[in-house]
Amino acid sequence: MAGRFEFFNSVPRKLNRAQRLQERGKATQAFSLLARLAGSGVPEAAYKVGQCYLAGQGTPPSLEEGARWTYRAAAAGLVEACFTLATLCAMGLPSDFDPTTPAAVERGLYDPAQEGEEEGYAPNFTQARFWAERGAEAGHVESQALLGHIFNHGPEDVRDNEAARHWYGQAVRGGSLQAALGLGLILLDEAVDDAQRAYAMALVQRAADGGVGIANAAMGWLYEHGVGGQKRDAEKAAAYYKQAAELEIPSAQARYGLMLLKGVGVTPNPVQAETWLRRAAYGGDPEAAALLGDLYIRGEDFLHRPMEAARWYELAAEQNHTSAARVLAVLYLTGTGVVRDEAKAAHWFNFAAMRGDKHADADFGNLVLAGVVRPDEERADLHKRLRQQAEGGDLLGAFNLGVCLAQGIGATADERHAFHWFGLAREGVVNAQYWYGRMLFEGRGVTKNQRYGLMWMEKAARQGMPEACASVAQIFVTGQVNGIKDHARALELYHQAAEGGLVEAYFSLGAMYGGGHNVPADLPRARHYFEEAAQRGHGLGQMMLGRYWLKGLGGEQDVEQARYWLTQAAQQGVERAKALLEEMPSSSSAPAVS
Repeated sequence: MAGRFEFFNSVPRKLNRAQRLQERGKATQAFSLLARLAGSGVPEAAYKVGQCYLAGQGTPPSLEEGARWTYRAAAAGLVEACFTLATLCAMGLPSDFDPTTPAAVERGLYDPAQEGEEEGYAPNFTQARFWAERGAEAGHVESQALLGHIFNHGPEDVRDNEAARHWYGQAVRGGSLQAALGLGLILLDEAVDDAQRAYAMALVQRAADGGVGIANAAMGWLYEHGVGGQKRDAEKAAAYYKQAAELEIPSAQARYGLMLLKGVGVTPNPVQAETWLRRAAYGGDPEAAALLGDLYIRGEDFLHRPMEAARWYELAAEQNHTSAARVLAVLYLTGTGVVRDEAKAAHWFNFAAMRGDKHADADFGNLVLAGVVRPDEERADLHKRLRQQAEGGDLLGAFNLGVCLAQGIGATADERHAFHWFGLAREGVVNAQYWYGRMLFEGRGVTKNQRYGLMWMEKAARQGMPEACASVAQIFVTGQVNGIKDHARALELYHQAAEGGLVEAYFSLGAMYGGGHNVPADLPRARHYFEEAAQRGHGLGQMMLGRYWLKGLGGEQDVEQARYWLTQAAQQGVERAKALLEEMPSSSSAPAVS
């Protein structure tokens, strides 16, 4: 009789009872029972307690406590625990974690102080290899596959291709699909003939057919790029990417979404493309987030949502996606989908530049030139990057370095060396032609030569650079070179500069058409161009538009309109506008204008 009661209180009986409690949803009672068994030294119970901590089942989740109890079970020789502990070590445990310290069963029950334990975690591949080897040598198939993965993808001091092939092979013989994928990719990379490639592809195919998501993604990539002896086949690639996407592989969701977007291998479907890209982005794929940004910023109809685009670009940029960071900077600079913020624009331009985007370097430099305040270290880093690019033969880098030296960005201004770098860049960079000519014309860093300087500025103007067009036009208006004036040519150049968006050119056109130059006066056109300049915030343009409204030049007279524009100009410090305002009668005493 006593023997029967001993059976009912045996360890297997208690472990089975704990399992039934878990199955019936009584996780807390199950954990309590397992904790008592683990505390008394039962390895199977220690492993299950570790699983409870890792899953937060019946106790608040704790990676440390989960690893500590799993270590107890692994040290006792439980192969499942060896595999789990190896996996935890490969994924990352606290850098100062010591699994031999006493495990605290009671600590984990309702202790909220464990929140935030994930900081300072790092992979330990030496320990991962040790525990995977214990499981693998005991014949545990999953441990064998994991050990192959560690030897194949671990850090340099752990990698061993021969050992990876051996353990992957052992796991494949045990039926591991993950190992089939790993071994197949290794053999595919090493294959030298069709037979070897066919065997390698068969292994990857076996894993894909078995429902391994990464294997389906790999098959999609192989067919998309025509690797492994396969011809490129967009339809097969899309089909495999779709299977991997449905198995929640973010990179495959991104690829399948892009194929749907562009109609490669599938019928174009922007709506489905957006859905898959969104799922990939939420799964942590920065490329998908950047593609969503592109879709929302360039899309038509319901997909054109600049605010949504900015959100996705920012998500991608925060994951170190360089081109997304640069686009985000442009959005902040232009106020598209976000509140305009030059400081944030400069931050993201610099962010992209630090990751190798040369155009972002130029954009960042332009903002600094425009007066956007940035830390000295950022300005110095910009100067250093541009010097490296310039000395490496990059013409755009040489031009940008010249601008920094000319303006004293990140280093002391040095016009002589600035002129040198502009000279190196002038044959390939239009802006460098303008700067080179301008410095020659003004005698900055070089002996003054107005004729030769004008020649280079004209060269830049002929290629449509607005600033060059305006500068050359001014020279033709004033006759600074040998007294030669050409107002007709100047007018053409100002029109070209205005078409390029240069605000000052609108004002200059107004002045040209306003009379006093060797072109027919046209006050309505003058008024039009002054208004174009005024609407763009040009102070002198606002003053002239106010004057035209006040005197009825080129159109109707309106004192209140005149007052408004003169006030705008006065607020920008235009003294003539202040004087005109003082001469005007007050609003209450002004006669009505018919």
